Amino acid sequence: MTSVPGPPGLHRALKDDLYFPLAWGTSPVRDVRRWRRAARAKVEELLIVPGQDGTPYAPEYTAGPEADGYSRELVTVSLTRHTRVRGALLTPHGTGPFPAVLLLHDHGSRFDIGKEKCVRPWYDDTRLASAEEWAGRYSDGRFTGDELARRGYVVLCPDALGWGERGPLAYEQQQALASTLFHLGSSLAGLHAREDQRAAAFLAGLDRVDGRRVAAVGFSMGGYRAWQAAALSDHVAAAASVCWMTGLKEMLVPGNNTLRGQSAFHMLHPGLARYLDIPDVAGIAAPRPMLFLHGGLDALFPADGVRTAHDKLRAVWRAYGAEERLRLRTWPEYGHTFNAVMQDEVYAWLDRVL
Repeated sequence: MTSVPGPPGLHRALKDDLYFPLAWGTSPVRDVRRWRRAARAKVEELLIVPGQDGTPYAPEYTAGPEADGYSRELVTVSLTRHTRVRGALLTPHGTGPFPAVLLLHDHGSRFDIGKEKCVRPWYDDTRLASAEEWAGRYSDGRFTGDELARRGYVVLCPDALGWGERGPLAYEQQQALASTLFHLGSSLAGLHAREDQRAAAFLAGLDRVDGRRVAAVGFSMGGYRAWQAAALSDHVAAAASVCWMTGLKEMLVPGNNTLRGQSAFHMLHPGLARYLDIPDVAGIAAPRPMLFLHGGLDALFPADGVRTAHDKLRAVWRAYGAEERLRLRTWPEYGHTFNAVMQDEVYAWLDRVL
């Protein structure tokens, strides 16, 4: 097992100093709605990347071939003042407005494909081959975006910085990218958060979409992005996160991927742990409907961390009197996956809550 770098005892001492003073139940604020405002303001501050509300989206659409039951497009939009981002946009046949899903792709240390991990590409045969291999490995050969579109949802799935048409990064370049952004007064994780926040607003504002019925959905890092988008955006009415939720302290153990650097920087907001634990941030989304699915054999998220997170999440939804809107489920026999059984649970849940 890999040891934690640094002077002996420093890691333990710093970890012991974390007590999350702004967490619900620890914070002196006892009104849950006031707590939510204060917690969200702190997260917004620590994103480093400023809000982008005044930036025009300036969308450009490129139509693709029709699919079975839905239309396909590529859309390019300005999600920040400095980033134009291309995403796959799927629209069901029929008369809208439709419910919609902001579909957020995973990390997986695979950068040649981004949105193509979730939506079957029709525009690039090389990416199609990679995407089919990826879907076979993690999602029983299904493309989640196409499945959702067939079920009547508008789907938007953009590339995150470093993936697909915005990459590809090499694994060892991630740390350099994060460092460069920090030197420039920015943040890689903060940029992802702002772009997802803006993508949710763009999707909710489309004429074809019922803006009151927009969900965020993702697997692995996409699951992290989904609950984060729900915490930071009032345009997200519900969120489903698959295989990304834990208590921070339980995750920071020797050998855990988080301590290796590189991929961790996509989900690392400097200083946030001095105020809030990971599930505390997700709890900002309460009392909206939220679904968290896990595999009991998932080595990335120790069981004690998942239990800690679930307890914290329940406490927030309970404070709103809305425990029935929070669904937490762990399959003991599954690992880090978004297989057909888990997908079907997500689809059925979305049909109920949107």
